[in-house]
Amino acid sequence: TVELVPRIVDLLQQIDATIDQVDGLAVSIGPGSFTGVRVGVAAAKGLAVARDLPLVGVRTTDILAYAHQWVKAPLVVVVRAGRGRLIAAHYVRSRGDWKQDGDFVLTTAELIGAEWNTSTALCGELTADERAAIGQRLADRVRLLPPAFNLRRAGYLAEIGRQRLLARQLDDPAALQPIYLSPAQQVASA
Repeated sequence: TVELVPRIVDLLQQIDATIDQVDGLAVSIGPGSFTGVRVGVAAAKGLAVARDLPLVGVRTTDILAYAHQWVKAPLVVVVRAGRGRLIAAHYVRSRGDWKQDGDFVLTTAELIGAEWNTSTALCGELTADERAAIGQRLADRVRLLPPAFNLRRAGYLAEIGRQRLLARQLDDPAALQPIYLSPAQQVASA
């Protein structure tokens, strides 16, 4: 929080804008860094309520999937969960957009893809060693997407948020909650 608000002020100054010109907010709701997600969601909710602004919460995996509009389904997106674990989300195409299919799965690089029956595109937060091991183990079933496209980009969050704001697919600030996976959750193949 100590760094976030001054950075928001700096960003507005960089684009020669004021808070009065902001007409909606989008925030990543996770999964991801517990503290980062919690602080970001709390700040967005507070600003939305204080300024009476519409608010949209966007899953971190949706942001990563958005970068891969050119990929054919199916797609699996992974984010780091700490302690060598990954959070995986499966995506399918729906009316030209990626839609998450099923729940988040807590997994590892060693287990991911064990149950895939078809060629699957994989993107997200993987180390070079994990990419190499997965590529070797699942050579016939995985398409590892380029690392440059596997970064979370604020522009993708902004675009998803803009689309949802225009479609009036809004979240209630009082009800919006970060997505956390329990540290005790069982690790499984994804």
